[in-house]
Amino acid sequence: MGKIRVLLADDHEAILDRVRAVLGEEFDIVGTVNNGRDALGEVRRLDPDVLVLDISMPGLNGLQTANELKLAQNRTKVVFLTVHEDPDFVAAAFSAGASAYVVKSDVTTDLVPAIRDVLDGHKYISQSISS
Repeated sequence: MGKIRVLLADDHEAILDRVRAVLGEEFDIVGTVNNGRDALGEVRRLDPDVLVLDISMPGLNGLQTANELKLAQNRTKVVFLTVHEDPDFVAAAFSAGASAYVVKSDVTTDLVPAIRDVLDGHKYISQSISS
């Protein structure tokens, strides 16, 4: 089996660079986008295994994007990577179809395990907010 294919969606280039550095050795980063509308198009075009998705983006936000993928019954797993630690955001993310919720402050410790867990059929929430 080849490397797990991951698409990144965040409107901050510095975050995309950091995530690429965290995931680059183990995963195949198939693309990056900076808004939800482009994420939908690239998911359809590239068919990644995982979409790492920010909530707060211009145009179509991450929650709307995840919901569109859920309605389309897309196979791509959604892993939110966000600054929002509020339980209401966590609940909204899972309602929209997320498989994991990682806060950006935990990206180096939680993102790789989150991706592994969702591909094994499990849910994942950052340790810093799950307690």
